[in-house]
Amino acid sequence: MQSEQLYQKSVSYLHTLCRTIPERCVGSPGNRQATDFFKRQIASLGWQTEVSELDAVDWENGGAALHVEDEAFSVLVSPYALGCRVQAELVSAATIEALARQEIGGKILLLHGEIAKEQIMPKNFVFYNPEEHQSIIALLEQKQPAAIICATGRNPAVAGGVYPFPLFEDGDFDIPSVYTTEEEGNRLLPRVGAQAVLHSRSKRIPAKAYQVIARKGKNMDERIVITAHIDAKKGSPGAIDNATGVIVLLLLAELLKDYSGERGLEIVAFNGEDYYAVTGQMDYMRKNQGRFNTIVLNINIDGAGYKEGKTAFSPFNLPAALQTAVDDTLAKFDGISQGAAWVQGDHSMFIQQGCPAMAVSSQWFLENMESQEITHTPKDNPDIVDCRKLVETASALAWFIQR
Repeated sequence: MQSEQLYQKSVSYLHTLCRTIPERCVGSPGNRQATDFFKRQIASLGWQTEVSELDAVDWENGGAALHVEDEAFSVLVSPYALGCRVQAELVSAATIEALARQEIGGKILLLHGEIAKEQIMPKNFVFYNPEEHQSIIALLEQKQPAAIICATGRNPAVAGGVYPFPLFEDGDFDIPSVYTTEEEGNRLLPRVGAQAVLHSRSKRIPAKAYQVIARKGKNMDERIVITAHIDAKKGSPGAIDNATGVIVLLLLAELLKDYSGERGLEIVAFNGEDYYAVTGQMDYMRKNQGRFNTIVLNINIDGAGYKEGKTAFSPFNLPAALQTAVDDTLAKFDGISQGAAWVQGDHSMFIQQGCPAMAVSSQWFLENMESQEITHTPKDNPDIVDCRKLVETASALAWFIQR
């Protein structure tokens, strides 16, 4: 009976997070509705809650238009970019070397080819920021083109299923930019040297967001931290990424509502994993500075519940006793298997701090990470979710935690 009740709740939660609430991008009204919904639900189960207020930036996309010598080209506004109305010479660069040697100040710059092969990490992103990306940002800010056009391809491992993907998604980067397909970029290349006119209607909106932490247990100096991010990309319902993770947190909170163990339990609905400033994660890092050694284990849920395949538990740096408990859990629950290591999630911040961690996702996504066309798109909707898998995942985690 409990399993059926949890299933009905998961269906209701999924409808609320992906249908009733219009969107969950950080700083949006929908994001605030989602965090308030999560707080009310978990508090009703007897968990002590803490809410942090976060400064954020919402973003309004009014579209963009590009013309070169009276011919129109299709372009999209880069998320969180500044708007612009620019007429200038079109120049191009396909490599960092070409960017370094060219005079691009005050011109409209087309980035394509090698330099546009993967999304550039936000300039202030602390968890992963390759030197190559930092060099590109530094050159652009030094040379100051009037605006940037980015011709990009597909890169599901980093940018999700979006095609084309925005090369820049960074509210701290103040050179206006738009993006387009590789095909459109190839159409633009013969026009290098001509006068281009770019009008991008993009607006940053100062906003507030909230992050909810719930706690149970006696000793918060020896705690298990269970996490899932509640935010989603603008324009995507964010069912698998990551309403399902939030639902597992709520189901787990219900299964453990009578928990009275010695170890503390901390459930965190991170607000910022799909946001350029990872504001919620940064707030958590600041508040836990010097205290990560009190975390026995992080369990991070992101991408669970896909309708095909099993649920994957991917362990990182587990002590022998914890790995044994994982093995016992896999033996008990048929729909769960051990998954491959992957680091594109909030568990990476715990791993970097030396904490044992376990990531929970869908085996199908781990096997198709390089080719899937779902995450960050409208295709990531409730139709691709099997809520019974969410119930099994929560039940397995509850069984594991109680041991």
